[in-house]
Amino acid sequence: MIKKFQNLNITWGTALRYIAGLIVAVYLLWRILQTTSIQGSYGPDTWMRFLITGLVIGGIYSLIAIGYTLVYGILFMINFAHGEVMMLGTFAGYFVLEAFAAISAPGSGDQSLSLLNAYPFPALVITFFVGASVSALIGYLLEKIAYRPLRGAQRLIPLISAIGASIFLQNAAQLLFGPQRRQYTNPDLLWRGTGWMIPVGEKSVMLTYTGTFSFILSILLMAGLLILVKKTRLGKSMRAVAENKQAAALMGIDVDAVISKTFIISGFLAGAAGVMWGIHNGLFNHYVGFIPGIKAFTAAVLGGVGNIPGAMVGGMLLGLLESLGPAILGIDFQLKDVIAFTILILVLIFRPSGLLGETLKEDKV
Repeated sequence: MIKKFQNLNITWGTALRYIAGLIVAVYLLWRILQTTSIQGSYGPDTWMRFLITGLVIGGIYSLIAIGYTLVYGILFMINFAHGEVMMLGTFAGYFVLEAFAAISAPGSGDQSLSLLNAYPFPALVITFFVGASVSALIGYLLEKIAYRPLRGAQRLIPLISAIGASIFLQNAAQLLFGPQRRQYTNPDLLWRGTGWMIPVGEKSVMLTYTGTFSFILSILLMAGLLILVKKTRLGKSMRAVAENKQAAALMGIDVDAVISKTFIISGFLAGAAGVMWGIHNGLFNHYVGFIPGIKAFTAAVLGGVGNIPGAMVGGMLLGLLESLGPAILGIDFQLKDVIAFTILILVLIFRPSGLLGETLKEDKV
């Protein structure tokens, strides 16, 4: 028996991990069956609300996770300041919306009608563009100032620099904007708490305007990124640099420019996610990017860090698990963060390459 075990090239440590994973899977299956067998615990309408919430928040996690994946795919480092890049985009979008809300629409005859409600679509487009552009600029400056001088250093040093940049950006935002919580001023078109009523069984579930808007926009941005990476000249250059920087440089690719553009793209997506977060959730402060940033990193690891489709799938899956998990496991909904970080630990133990990731070559580890 031992010889057969050794012939399979399975170590005792690997076998123990498989056994532990099987035990966890059996326990989760038992909890799911136990919860769903309880009559009247949650109705179909409640499960639908959980599903909608998970998809909306999952789309935001996916956009942030893509930023981690892009940077890791190019530089093989984790940009732990990425959540703060999102936070600054949230602030930028907030101030743009406040400006539109404070200016009366010219020629309307109604002094109480603001530009925000008179022209909601242009206002939202400008808000997203400014918020995403500010985050893109911050991402570019981070790469120039905090990461490029350390590119040839040991792997741990840029990681420490990223953590320091995260703390710096948090404190800078607190000093500039204050520690108080702020609330987004949405146009009447996307007023928070309103939406379409969907009949589910004997009851109805509200599909909010803000949630629908955020989910559709996140899907469009992810599709646009895939097209950029797969079909454009910049995308081919990014894939070449991720594969081998030296060979890419010999083929005439400006490696520094490609890396800078990668940080700009990741920052742009994070800024868009930050504006979505503010429009959908409302309240925020200078810590708004910390928890979503860590969870998005969990999503990137879950899908396979360095894999763009994996980051998308991981973000959606994490949003659903975070929304449905407490109800399925029968635990308090305030423990949803515990579920997210437990998933991170389990993935790192049992499948470090993630769901869609692949084993890295030795020179990339």
